[in-house]
Amino acid sequence: MTSPNFITQNKALNLLGKDNVKFIDGSWYLPAQNRDAKREYNTARIPSAVYFDIDVIADSDTDLPHMLPDPDTFAKAAGMLGINNQQTLIVYDGPGLFSAPRVWWTLKTMGAKDVRILVGGFDQWQNSNLPVEEGTPTKPEPNIFKPNFTDTKVASIDAVKHSVSEKNIVIIDARPTARFKGQAPEPRKGLRSGHIPSSKSLPASDLVKDGKLLDKAQLEAIFKALNINKETPVITTCGSGVTAAILSLALTEIGNKNYKLFDGSWAQWGMPDGPEVAIIQDDT
Repeated sequence: MTSPNFITQNKALNLLGKDNVKFIDGSWYLPAQNRDAKREYNTARIPSAVYFDIDVIADSDTDLPHMLPDPDTFAKAAGMLGINNQQTLIVYDGPGLFSAPRVWWTLKTMGAKDVRILVGGFDQWQNSNLPVEEGTPTKPEPNIFKPNFTDTKVASIDAVKHSVSEKNIVIIDARPTARFKGQAPEPRKGLRSGHIPSSKSLPASDLVKDGKLLDKAQLEAIFKALNINKETPVITTCGSGVTAAILSLALTEIGNKNYKLFDGSWAQWGMPDGPEVAIIQDDT
C-alpha cells in the first residue's frame, strides 16, 4: 500500500534500530475481543517498541473513556515514552487495523510530523517470523515532544449538535449496524441505544479486510454511496472514539482533509441525559 499513512513490514524492518524512528504498540481491545493488550505487549513486541495506552494517555478530568488530554499533558506522557514530534512514528496494534488508527489520529492531532501504521499489525509481523523482543521491556529514554494541537480535527458534542441540522455536514457512525439502529444494546452499561439524528451508518469493519484498509478506489465507492467526496465536511463517530479513527483514516486516504472526530462519541451522546437519539425499528 503506497500511502504516507502506512508502512509495509519490509520497510519497517529496515528501520529497526534507527535513532529517528520509534515503534509504538497502540493495541487496545474491547472486552468481547478477549485480548489483554498490555499483557501481550509485556510478553512480546517489535524490538524497542513502547506501549501507548489510550486509557492512560487521556483526559483524567472526565469519566468519558480515553478522551484526548490537553496538549501539555500529552507532550509530557509522549516524552516519557521517548517520543518526539520529529521522529518517524510507526504505530501498530495486534490485528492490524483496530486501535492503531486512534493512536495515529492522536499523534497527528497533537503535532507529530510523520506517523505511519504498520500494515498487517503485530499478528502478521509475528506470523512472518520477523524480529520480536520478549520479556520485560526496557524503560525508554525520555524525549521532548513539542505539541502543536490541531483543534480543527476534533468535534465537541456542541459542534455535533449544531451539525445535526446542517445538511452540508455528514456524520458517519463506525459502530456495527445493529447498534446504530438501536436493535442491539451498547457494551457500556447505562447508555441508550440508537444513533445521532441525521447520521449515517458506516461500520468500520466494512473498510477493513484481513487487517488492512481497503484500497483507495474501494473506499471512494463506499463514501460515494453516502454522498461523501474529498471536499465533503464530515464528522466521524463510534462508541468511544476508537473505530471512528478508522473512518477518519479512510477519509484521509481518499484525500478528504475536511473531517473531524467526535471524541466523546456515543459514550457521551448516549448518556441517559444526553441529546436526542434516533432509532430504526426495521428495514421497511
